Amino acid sequence: MHALPRRTVLAAALALPAIARAQPAWPERPIRWIVNFPPGGAADTLSRALGEAIGTRLGQPIVIENRPGAGGLVGADLVAKARGDTHLVIISSAASHGIGPVLYPNMPYDPMADFTHIALVGTFASVLVVNPGVPAKDLGEFLGMARARPGGLAYGTGGNGTMNHLIGQLLARAAGVELTHVPYRGSAPALADAIGGQLPAVMESLPIALPHLRSGRLRALGTSEATRDAALPDVPSFTEAGFPAAQSTNWFGFSAAAGIPPEIAARWGAVIAEALADPKLRERFAGIGVVPGRMDAAGYAALIAGELARWRGVIQAAGIRPD
Repeated sequence: MHALPRRTVLAAALALPAIARAQPAWPERPIRWIVNFPPGGAADTLSRALGEAIGTRLGQPIVIENRPGAGGLVGADLVAKARGDTHLVIISSAASHGIGPVLYPNMPYDPMADFTHIALVGTFASVLVVNPGVPAKDLGEFLGMARARPGGLAYGTGGNGTMNHLIGQLLARAAGVELTHVPYRGSAPALADAIGGQLPAVMESLPIALPHLRSGRLRALGTSEATRDAALPDVPSFTEAGFPAAQSTNWFGFSAAAGIPPEIAARWGAVIAEALADPKLRERFAGIGVVPGRMDAAGYAALIAGELARWRGVIQAAGIRPD
């Protein structure tokens, strides 16, 4: 084995401090966390809970920035265009990464190639809620009302092309009824109209609907997952009610821009896993009807790919078009 010349060894040794200085500690500044939906929605609620837990572990503030629009595409595009930015992340979702990319014909980003997907962070059901004045006492009676008045019974959601919109369409198709979809600019105004009696029903994410159900301002008729939700043990699932084709699970994940260094992606993954294992955060999630995610980067990327295929079929079959 040949020894290196002394001058080569000395030069390498002298270069080590310079190399170390060229790789600054991360994060160097506050993290911009994009929530691509309005304040008060499920994405916002979950992001603020998780962001607080992560910020303490990273030693830098997490700045939640709401960038709603086009079913989540506006905020997602902001991150997609920031290739290599290690201080910009997004709460990715079915809307922005599973539905929007197959709903809109001229997508500004690729949901897989333009992001570094880190982890699934939470899942939860959707729930069909009605104003207490609606005479239907259960899902069967509600669908009976719809059957008697084709197109005359409406349900609202937080926007066109959202998961809740499509779940409503799946339920209508499974039951053989026609429901009129009323898209709002976010969950809050849709729920306000339902509470006020201007709208009979809303398909809403469980974390957002729960406070109104607990207060009695709204009443739940059914949930979207295969079995009853622990937060609503007395409310049957759509599957229980005889409509398994409407079974769906909402999901949120954590993604960064494409092109970030692998070691930073790994650091994000470790911090998120640690935060999701924290009993205090898990208790907080349970209180809002969210089940902590259990998928790493590879699992989450596979989930997104599968969801893109599923919702493409639903959208094409239902003939759904963007606004």
